[in-house]
Order: sequence, then C-alpha cells, then structure tokens
Amino acid sequence: MVKLLHDKDADLKALKGKTVAVIGYGNQGSAQALCMRDSGVKVIIGETKILGKKPNKSWQKAVADGFDVMPISEAAKKGDIIHMLLPDEHHGPVYETQIKPQITKGKTLSCSHGFNIVFKQIVPSKDVDVILVAPKSPASEERKAYLAGFGVPGLVAVKQNASGQAKKVALAMAKAMGFTKAGCLECTFEQETYEDLFGEQTVLCGGLVELMKAGFEVLTEAGYPPEMAYFECVHEMKLIVDLVYEGGIQKMNSIISNTAEWGEYEVGPKIITPAVKANMKKALKSVENGDFAKKWLKESRSGAKTLLAKREELGKHPIEVTGKKIRAMFESKSK
Repeated sequence: MVKLLHDKDADLKALKGKTVAVIGYGNQGSAQALCMRDSGVKVIIGETKILGKKPNKSWQKAVADGFDVMPISEAAKKGDIIHMLLPDEHHGPVYETQIKPQITKGKTLSCSHGFNIVFKQIVPSKDVDVILVAPKSPASEERKAYLAGFGVPGLVAVKQNASGQAKKVALAMAKAMGFTKAGCLECTFEQETYEDLFGEQTVLCGGLVELMKAGFEVLTEAGYPPEMAYFECVHEMKLIVDLVYEGGIQKMNSIISNTAEWGEYEVGPKIITPAVKANMKKALKSVENGDFAKKWLKESRSGAKTLLAKREELGKHPIEVTGKKIRAMFESKSK
C-alpha cells in the first residue's frame, strides 16, 4: 500500500544552506519556485534568455518575479539541487549539453515527472541523488492552494540515494511547496511515470476529449443544434467532475436526478464496453514497454509536425468552433 506523508514527516532543515536551481520558468516552474521561496528556500532560476531571435518571456517573468535568473548551465553549477521543470521532450538534450557537466558528486537531480529517468533519456552518475517531487494538480491550483495556507496533494520518489539523505530532501521540497499539508504519496519513479502517461492518454485527455467529441457529433449529425450539443456534452462536464472531486461518484449520483443515475447504470457500460478496457490495457503496455515514449520522442525531435497538424485540425472541429461562440456569449454577458 502507498504510504501517505504529512508535515510531521518532513523537515525544512534538510534544505538549510542549499540552493535549489529550478530549470525552466513555465507554469510549473514559476509556481514551484515561488512556493519554495515563500517558504524560505533559496531558489535560483535557470532559463534561456533568447528563444530564436526573440526575448524569452519565461526569463523576463522570472526577473519580474524577483528571482536571480541565469543561463541553465550556470544555474546547474550554482545549485545544490537541480530541479528540472522543462517540457519532457527537452530534458534529455538540455541535460546532456548544459547540466551534465555541472552535476558533481553530492548534488541532487530532481524532477516532477519521471519520464526521462525511466526511459533513460537522462542517465545520472551513481554519485548523485535522484528524486521526484510532483504536485497532483495544475500549477495555477497549486499556487492558489499554497497562498490560501494549504496545499495540493503530491508525490515523492527516490531513484538514487547516494548521500543517504535523498528522501529527506524530497520531503523537505514537498513541504516547502505545501504538498505535505494535503498529503504526499511515496511511490517509485516507474509508478508515477506509467500511471501519469496512462491516465493522460486513456482518461483525462485522450479518452475524455474523444468521448466529448463523439457525443457532440452524434447529436449534431442527428439534427440537434450544435449549441445544445455543446452544453450537453462539454459544458456540463465540469459540473459533473466538480461533484465527483468534492465527494466521489456516489456523492455525484446523490445530487443528479434519479433518471440520470439510472441512465448511468443502464447505458454507461454499453458505451464504455470491455473492448474499451482491453484497449486501455494495450495503451498501458505501450507505456510500460517504452513504445509510446520512443514514438513521442521521435515525433518531437523531428519537428512535431503531426502534433502541430493535429492541433490545427482540432481547432477547426465544430465542437471547438461552437465552443468559442458559447464562451464569447458568456463573456459579453459578464462585462
């Protein structure tokens, strides 16, 4: 059973005298860096100053937020803990060229997603600690919860414990970001990586988006107004998910109508059939054996042409066109 850890299990003294170099100041980078700094941790930012020929907005934002910002290699050299929060596909190349030469014995390599360690895009030397500290939340909610005096749930994992202090450091970072207030689960790098990818692909992103699109298409193809189809298959999704988040599926069922609940039991299993579960098992296998990672890394490193084409194609789908109109309607009403 996974162990749940709280404030009493973590001690910020494990970070005393240490500098955390946060590499990347995007959504997660900014939220985590700000929370750690507000908890008294010394944080510096490693970023790229110029992207292409334009100033990097992330660099500018970090400066505006009052951080000491420097090139990635310099931050890695100065940091005792190198906390990598770049997009997954950039970790390997950036580590090899800018971070690896700066990681010396006794330092800690940290991340919030184990993708590059598990799939060996990064292979640290055995004399450094390798840890994972991850929020189970979008960055905006993570920061909001911290400012409210609480925190979001998190995960901690240790891959290498050269110093004997790796777990203490991971828990101290989790505490500094408020995760141990809500509760931190101790897991392995593999558990975090495989479950995260599987959940994104089959339920949270891939599965949910395809389910909403299919429902929208069935209604509109049957002649129902797209605006009504959007409300039914997309807009109301948030209302249902919020109820589940607040009190579980049974709580949601106690609030919706008896008719809706009966439809859940009677029709739901006919839509999400055993064949869907079988396909989910195939997706999990593809994650675990590395096939998905290989395919994604090949795609990203060849210019991500398929990703960009799919993104553009989605923007033209009637569900997105209708959604823009619906949201614009609400925005004009609220102004």
